[in-house]
Order: sequence, then C-alpha cells, then structure tokens
Amino acid sequence: MPGERKVHFVASQTEAAGKAMQTLQQRYGQHEADQADVIVALGGDGFMLRTLHRYLPVDLPVFGMKMGDVGFLMNRFRENDLHQRLNDANVVELNPLCMIATTEAGNESSALAINEVALLRQLNQAAHIRVLVNGSVKVEELVCDGVLVSTAAGSSAYNLSVQGPILPLGTEALALTPISPFRPRRWRGAVLPSNVRIRFEILDNYKRPVSATADAEEIRNVISVDVFEEKNVRLKLMFDPDHSLEQRILDVQFL
Repeated sequence: MPGERKVHFVASQTEAAGKAMQTLQQRYGQHEADQADVIVALGGDGFMLRTLHRYLPVDLPVFGMKMGDVGFLMNRFRENDLHQRLNDANVVELNPLCMIATTEAGNESSALAINEVALLRQLNQAAHIRVLVNGSVKVEELVCDGVLVSTAAGSSAYNLSVQGPILPLGTEALALTPISPFRPRRWRGAVLPSNVRIRFEILDNYKRPVSATADAEEIRNVISVDVFEEKNVRLKLMFDPDHSLEQRILDVQFL
C-alpha cells in the first residue's frame, strides 16, 4: 500500500503500553530501528525523552502516543489509521542543550538535554553559584536551591514549576531560571538568546556540594558547568496537525 512507513514501535514498561504495542505490531508490523522510517513511542513525556536520547544515533523522527500520566509531547492514542497520521503529521525540529560538567575530582563529563539542564544543592545548605554569560559575570553569587537552563520545548516542564517563563517554539531563546533563590532578592531569571554560552561556577563546593542533571542524567559534586545549545544535533518530533506542540505551549500559558 503506497504511503506506508516502516515503523519501529517502543513502549514504556506499563502493562497498558505493552499491550498496545503488541496490538500495533500485529497490525502494522515491526521493523528494526536501523531499517525503519519512524519511531512510534507509547508512554508519557518521560518515556518520550528517554526514547529521543536512546535513538539519537539513528536520526529518525519520533511520533509519540500518550499511554502515561503526562503527555505534553505526545499525540492521542488511537489504533486506527496510523500510516495516514504519520503521513499527515507535522515535524518539529529541536536543538538539545549540551552540558559539560567538571567535578571536584577533575573529571569532565558531557550530556545532552532536551528539556533542561538543572543544578541542585546536594545537602541541606543552600548552594552558592556564580553565573556567567558569554564569559561575563552576570550574578556574582546566587544563593539558592539551584538554577536551570531550559529549552523552549522544556520551558513548560520543570522550568514552569519554578516560575520560569514559557518560551514559544521558534523564539531562538533559552530560559535561565533560579530555583528558590534567596539572594539576589529581586533576581528571578532571564530570557537569553539561544546562541549564548552559560557557565555556572560552584562557590564553596566542599561545604555546599551541587549536582548537575541533563534531563535524567545526573553528575554529582560539580565545580563548574557549561551549557550551550548544540546546533549540530536536531531532534525530530511528529505531531498530528490538530494537536501541535506550538499550540500546546501557547495554550498552557492561559491555564
């Protein structure tokens, strides 16, 4: 049948998602990822993020269907007309963030983040963090529970929960948002061009240790973290025309 795509189905570990995948595989077939045209992910937003990370090397678009509690990045689940939905879907391309973290032991690690890079205090004492943008000190000493850098796609997730701004897709911007800031009292973050390089330096790191996470990947006891948009990597998400990510980001600002 013309217009059919070779699909590789993946599902979260819930019983409902597993059963749905079996049904869809029987109906539409299952191709290996390196031979497929598209990944269909069944689950919630957390599973979508893990899928995007896992299948980054194959450079395929991902069409998600909601089988979890949160489905901001997902389409509605429906068994029928999958090939037609895939043919009609809009593709949104996103650049992830690159995090380069150096630990107190002198080790350097890098990771990609689709939603955000977040720094968080590890103990009961507040973190003391210096914030630099393009090599220039912007906040000499941020006393806080943490701080994060969010993409537009991730701005309605953790960033929104800590009172950060929602960024519509296509704005070429990043949100820099403190988490429970104590000082400076009046600083509540910034919206920055997406081509900047943000650096965090941990002050008094032995007494006030800090961890850094890129989505779900955590690195503990960091002393510095650099964050920038990775222009050479483009992730492709597919959405039904009547359920676009852009519209969802717009609508959530009025809830």
